[in-house]
Amino acid sequence: MSESRETAVTNDLVTSPEDARAAAQESPVSTAAPGPATASGADAASEGPGRDGATPAGEGPIVVSPSVYRRLMSGFPGFAMAMLSCLVIVGFVLLVTPRRNPNATPQVDYHGDLNGLVATAPFTVQAPQGLGPKWYPTSSRLTGRANGPVGWHLGFYTPDKQYAALEQSNERPDGSAGFVARMTSQGRPDGSLQVAGASWDRTFRKDKHQRSLVRRLPGLTLVVTGTASYEELATLAGSLRPQPKSHS
Repeated sequence: MSESRETAVTNDLVTSPEDARAAAQESPVSTAAPGPATASGADAASEGPGRDGATPAGEGPIVVSPSVYRRLMSGFPGFAMAMLSCLVIVGFVLLVTPRRNPNATPQVDYHGDLNGLVATAPFTVQAPQGLGPKWYPTSSRLTGRANGPVGWHLGFYTPDKQYAALEQSNERPDGSAGFVARMTSQGRPDGSLQVAGASWDRTFRKDKHQRSLVRRLPGLTLVVTGTASYEELATLAGSLRPQPKSHS
């Protein structure tokens, strides 16, 4: 019994060379040695050049036509030349455009207002005469209404680079809302000053650095006021002269 079993096992394991070749041809299983799976053709192509030195598709220099190459290479120089031309034009325009002097003081011609006030005012108008060339008139304004008080404001830029103004009107001078209180900004009394033989009252508003000279005449009040010193205000007050009405 055991001898028969051993013969059967031996017959299953031993095969003739011819039978082995026939079995290899009929088997669908690959006889490649075990190991890691090989990459597919597409993966191998994407990993780099093959063994034959060929460059994979999608890599390497791009060939363009000569005309495209010239346009690509001439783009930046052309742009630079255009920008340079624009800068030259802008520079020329700035060169020929007149510049305003920031230190120049705007001046006004107040003689038209003066002539109009002299012709219509019910009082003898006072106007400055003989001021030096460094007194720049910067503002002039007439105020008033028909059958009511009229006034004239004349502002100056002084030689000491301060502000001084002549205010005159036949408006009621006194009271909290009177002409003097408004023109002096409610300045406090600060003594008096003799100017060209006439007495002027001084007032001072400290928080505004505003000094004023006030003179009351029959039917007319004069106020010379501003940030200028009392000396410059006295110069402006001393230059005032009555303006007679013209008879045509």
